[in-house]
Amino acid sequence: MLNNSPKSAAPEAASSSVERVFREEHGRILAMLIRVYRDFDLAEEALQDAFAVALDRWPLDGAPANPGAWITTTARRKAVDRLRRDRAFVEKRAQLETAASLDAQGAEAETDDMTELQDDRLRLIFTCCHPALALEAQVALTLRTLSGLSTAEIARAFLVPEPTMAQRLVRVKRKIREAGIPYRVPPAHLLPERLNAALAALYLVFNEGYSATSGDELVRRELCAEAVRLARVLCDLMPDEPEALGLLALMLLHDARRDARMAHGELVPLEAQDRSAWRPEQIEEGATLVERALRMRRAGPYQIQAAIAALHCQAPSADDTDWAQIAALYGELLRLLPTPVVALNRAVAVAMAQTPDDGLRLLDEPALASTLAGYQHYHSARADLLRRASRPSEAAAAYRRAIALATNAVERAYLQRRLSEVADTR
Repeated sequence: MLNNSPKSAAPEAASSSVERVFREEHGRILAMLIRVYRDFDLAEEALQDAFAVALDRWPLDGAPANPGAWITTTARRKAVDRLRRDRAFVEKRAQLETAASLDAQGAEAETDDMTELQDDRLRLIFTCCHPALALEAQVALTLRTLSGLSTAEIARAFLVPEPTMAQRLVRVKRKIREAGIPYRVPPAHLLPERLNAALAALYLVFNEGYSATSGDELVRRELCAEAVRLARVLCDLMPDEPEALGLLALMLLHDARRDARMAHGELVPLEAQDRSAWRPEQIEEGATLVERALRMRRAGPYQIQAAIAALHCQAPSADDTDWAQIAALYGELLRLLPTPVVALNRAVAVAMAQTPDDGLRLLDEPALASTLAGYQHYHSARADLLRRASRPSEAAAAYRRAIALATNAVERAYLQRRLSEVADTR
């Protein structure tokens, strides 16, 4: 029999509070720690220590009034403890003195720190996106630090095995340390060489917020908001860069539909969403940014994706969607960005513009099918087209494969529901 007394509920509430603070504050606090100690591993370990202490203390003492500041102070002290145990203590003395000075500033400094962290995250992105590092490693490290994704989650985003991604992260952190890569926003003339990686990192952070790879929630609002905020800062730094404008537009157009993606705890596909729940002010801003970027006549992948999103958002209903134009835009996107995921999206658009069988022929091309064999969204898209093509047995098999690969509880429940629908028609 469950004990529903306040005492038994306290540990659960405290654990939930720690989890919430991790989701909301992880990237900001970690960025500050990396700025202070110039050591990615030390910062990550100190922050993990701080959250472990919170899990032990908060159930007994209650959550503090300012949980983020509490975690920040505890993480600093844990970093100092780790440095004192380091055999290279003398070499680290300057870092310890910096940390001691910060701690001595007291409660008022904590409030200032929580504001200063805003800039730290931008510095972190540009440190991770230094041109001396491989592009995929730049993006992966940004995801690891800024959004707090696990190595397994990042590996899934890159469609590589987890051990491979773990090795990449170890190597890139070592290179930053050994090469003495500065922790700063670079001067204006160096911004362009960092742009592609910075945009890719922000987009992946937004995607993780918009459609979480794991857990019980589909959307992580704090990640979406943070990615949009940093994209705005990037546009302020580079106002004449159309791809930065395109990325911000793309984020705003997707985020405008965020609240309609769930109803009664269940995922709602785009075609069935309540369009009155979409945010018109964000759609208008996003569409305006797309037009502004395209007028610069340097079309790039983010601008094209934003143009596709604008077509979805501006259609009065699902039936009014201009799928022919969307399919054409995906064809241009595939030319600029020839990735398996773009090919998958183009196949779906072709199916909607023409027939499900036309899309399935593209999806079933051996090279694409082999590359995306372990990708959940490939199988769920294929299942949907098989369902539309009135091939329920094959659709059921594809849904089962997608369910087996799904790591997000909300998406898995949606796929289960679709599976039951096609199973009933066989």
